[in-house]
Amino acid sequence: MKRTLMFVVSGLFFLAGILAANAGEKAPQQVIDLANGTLAALGTDPVIVKAVREENAKGKTLAQIQEKDREWREYAGFADYMKAIMDSECGRHIREIQASAPFYAEIFVMDSQGANVAMTDKTSDYWQGDEDKFQKSFAGGAGAVFIDDVRFDDSAQAYQVQISVPVMDGGKAIGAITFGIDVDKI
Repeated sequence: MKRTLMFVVSGLFFLAGILAANAGEKAPQQVIDLANGTLAALGTDPVIVKAVREENAKGKTLAQIQEKDREWREYAGFADYMKAIMDSECGRHIREIQASAPFYAEIFVMDSQGANVAMTDKTSDYWQGDEDKFQKSFAGGAGAVFIDDVRFDDSAQAYQVQISVPVMDGGKAIGAITFGIDVDKI
């Protein structure tokens, strides 16, 4: 009986250790300051605002976005429509932003429904609208800065914190931008 109890208790401690090791850490103050300053200001960048405004004007339905998301997730490489998002004026612009500091692991811009508008690197999916990064930063059109926990990002192969800020036009959120920040390089 003692042996069984000891085994169960040891197992619980082991499980607790695994869960603690995989839980995200809070972002350091330096990252919080970056989010609320430089990154939030990029939400009004004219090139980004123009791209999001143009994408929103296309009037895509959620069903169309979700169908493209399904295709995106099933496609292993880079399809032409993915390359077009990266090579657009906004895609080139955010790559310049990415190149301006070593801690920018990835940047992607989303429209008012959370669909990709531009990206520096291929995202794992096309539609972010069902994720906190979009929902909390778009905030139903009010806009807010959202700082996630630090985690290992498989697509970027780095410990990152994702910071999402609203794309603002005339005082209203029209989309969002997510910045993957490599915490070891900041």
